[in-house]
Amino acid sequence: MRIKHRNLFCTALVALSVAGCKVPAIVQREPNRIVPAAYATGGTDSSSTASLSWKQFFTDPYLQQLIDTALLRNQELLTTLQEIQIAKNDVLFRQGALRPSVGARLGLGVEKVGRYTSQGAGDASTEIDEGKEVPDPLTDITGAVYATWEIDIWHKLRTAKQAAITRYLATVEGRNFVRTNLVAEIADNYYELLALDNQLSIVQQNIGLQQNALGIVKVQKEAARVTELAVQKFNAEVLSSQSLEWGIRQRITETENRINFLLGRFPQPVPRATGEFFSLQPASVQPGLPAHLLTGRPDIRQAELQLAAAKLDVQVARKEFLPSLGISSAIGLQAFKPSYLLKAPESILY
Repeated sequence: MRIKHRNLFCTALVALSVAGCKVPAIVQREPNRIVPAAYATGGTDSSSTASLSWKQFFTDPYLQQLIDTALLRNQELLTTLQEIQIAKNDVLFRQGALRPSVGARLGLGVEKVGRYTSQGAGDASTEIDEGKEVPDPLTDITGAVYATWEIDIWHKLRTAKQAAITRYLATVEGRNFVRTNLVAEIADNYYELLALDNQLSIVQQNIGLQQNALGIVKVQKEAARVTELAVQKFNAEVLSSQSLEWGIRQRITETENRINFLLGRFPQPVPRATGEFFSLQPASVQPGLPAHLLTGRPDIRQAELQLAAAKLDVQVARKEFLPSLGISSAIGLQAFKPSYLLKAPESILY
């Protein structure tokens, strides 16, 4: 009986061990591919306001004139234009490496070797012409044309050229990003300036009304209708509004200076529209699709191109470890005396 219980216990233990050692099955979940039928405002139109030019979006002639001036004179934008020129020259440099290079050399030198050396002993026993020994010291006059060409067997030079082109396109996108930020910043400051002008006009109207009320209170005080406390209270209101007026004027000057800085010119009044602030209607913005918004941003395109250029640079660095094959040639004239240069073929070198 005891042996039977022992067998049952061993069987249960083996079953539990097999169940405990079982590998759990991989649970695969179906991805949720359900997306909204529309984006943002509920429309399905894929057109985006970002595809419009800034002249179509900003129709204020004063603002357009400011933006045109900034695109011509902004210092940061001019810096990006120089970076584009540098990248363009780098493309030309990389392209030139694929072609043979040709150069010319014209040299004049003097050599003095020891008499008791193999070269000195050989020169002393050698005659250039009958009865004429090799002069000592020996001059060297050389005029030659040479050419070199590296064969791009591993596509190293072509990859370097492609990296330079990609980096050039990245600098172009960087310029577009600077242009976009510049236009947005000028427009933001311009409309802030219009709002400050409108605020200043309202404060000046309030000051006029408060001054009239102060005059009425003074007349009432002379008629013993009110006390001096009422006069001082209205006077304090007038002074408070006047201090607010000067604060707004200070903000107007600061905003004008920011615009002038973006335009690359000295501080001066900024021409702008007057009396049209409340009639301004913001243009409707079409967001488009999120994917289009990402592809339309120049900073994202710049980052993508910079990453692609970095990958190409890694390929070029790896191919630098491989052997290279180059072809070089030269032809010219060389002699120790000018009159011997025209004696061919003895004076020809190659």
